[in-house]
Amino acid sequence: MNILYSNSASWSFLMLMISMFLYWSSLAFPKFNILFTLAKVSLTLSNLILFVLISMRWIETRHFPLSNLYESLLFLTWCTTFITLMLENKSQSNVIGSIISPLATLIMGFATLALPTNMQKATALVPALKSNWLVMHVSVMIVSYAVLMVGTLLGILYLVLNQKKLFPSTLDAPIPSSTSRELLPISASYTEQRLQLLASIDNLSYRTIALGFPLLTLGIISGAVWANEAWGSYWSWDPKESWALITWLIFAAYLHVRIQRGWEGKPAAILASAGFVVVWICYLGVNFLGQGLHSYGWIQ
Repeated sequence: MNILYSNSASWSFLMLMISMFLYWSSLAFPKFNILFTLAKVSLTLSNLILFVLISMRWIETRHFPLSNLYESLLFLTWCTTFITLMLENKSQSNVIGSIISPLATLIMGFATLALPTNMQKATALVPALKSNWLVMHVSVMIVSYAVLMVGTLLGILYLVLNQKKLFPSTLDAPIPSSTSRELLPISASYTEQRLQLLASIDNLSYRTIALGFPLLTLGIISGAVWANEAWGSYWSWDPKESWALITWLIFAAYLHVRIQRGWEGKPAAILASAGFVVVWICYLGVNFLGQGLHSYGWIQ
């Protein structure tokens, strides 16, 4: 069974790599629509393989497979690819997959190639995890991480595409009106397309983060309730708890300045980019410490 798990994970990783290169190729050769189609097919296959893999581990262990780092990485990758497919279905743009597929590939590569074999095996739950709160808390937190990672990566993409040195200086002309667009030079039309793309990415980043924030809030609250049942305290200032609070404050600040202060474009994207780093510290970085109440089942 472990060999089947390993092979399934390897196939998923391979399909992610293929989809990543196909997405990049579709950007380099936009006239070949088949590349974008093949990229989506590869990403979908990887997502389905992960779904089957997670389901098999669930059936074997008789609990939702989130008991260690390897299983959480598998679930995080599945969530990330699923969100990407949903966003692509809505936007019909290959830009989203081009930036998210490398992230999913790196996560899956770390899970299958970097983690030792003993950490990839399906194991029984430790006593602290034998609770109905496991699915409610851990799964919601990882889903929120995935959503926030996608939203913040879109913010990073905005900053990259907003760099003037990537475009000729002639492209900084004002956006033309729809009535006069056909009389303008090609550079002006291209400028408008660029600004529309940036506006779309900025709006999609905001909407994605706005979806991930309440999930993060729900995950933290459910974790506090579970902690009170397991350890007799709602909050212990454990490293994981502390960074979860920092993550919550960063995205609360992001939504505040967007809604109340009207921040858009570059300032909001910079704050979102900072959120990307904080999410990774909260999810993975503190696990390398091997300290605190959340150290079991991770890297020690």
